[in-house]
Amino acid sequence: MQYILIADDNQDITDVLSAYSKKEGLEPVIANDGEEAFRLFEKFSPSAVLLDVMMPKEDGYEVCRKIRAISNVPVLLITARGEDFEKIMGLDIGADDYIVKPFSPSEVMARVRAVLRRMTKTEKEVKAGNIITVCGMTINLDEYTLHINGNKMSLTKKEIETMWTLAKNPNKVFTRDNLLDSLWGFDYFGDSRTVDSHIKRLRAKLDAIEHPDWNIKTIWGVGYKFEIEE
Repeated sequence: MQYILIADDNQDITDVLSAYSKKEGLEPVIANDGEEAFRLFEKFSPSAVLLDVMMPKEDGYEVCRKIRAISNVPVLLITARGEDFEKIMGLDIGADDYIVKPFSPSEVMARVRAVLRRMTKTEKEVKAGNIITVCGMTINLDEYTLHINGNKMSLTKKEIETMWTLAKNPNKVFTRDNLLDSLWGFDYFGDSRTVDSHIKRLRAKLDAIEHPDWNIKTIWGVGYKFEIEE
């Protein structure tokens, strides 16, 4: 049985999302505050998590941080506010998606399906023992680590997946929509500013270590590519 953890202090929301989750073949586990959410996460090991940002005792950001410390399970944050800085903070701490209230339950389930599809694909890659090394950088999806010239970088799950996608395809240009689709599953709800902000923060972290043989290059008006310097 696949569980989905739904954490929100609004019973109307949990009731609706529970009903829609059951239609998807997922068994809902309900939490009404942040502390209960993490306790139930450890107990049930759900396949996906829907977290309200503003919850009693512990907010969704803190619960997401705790989950990310022990698991790569898909986490979708739900909030009543949709400012860009909040979305980026959520993604930066490891959330897979960000849903703004009011929302359509069908849209939420579409996003859940998308992150579960990507998780299944990633798990297959991990089982295949995927490790890539290019120009002094090694990415290990078995351990979700990235090293540059032997230095381990402190990156989020999403940042490592971004580098894996780019570095696995040197010099291939990815449009912003390509990256949204493959990394966040924003097939229908994409916002290119999310990609730009995410790449900016990723570059800032990677630039802490010199890497003269490669670069994440911006292709103006199109997107980004992992460029190997000649």
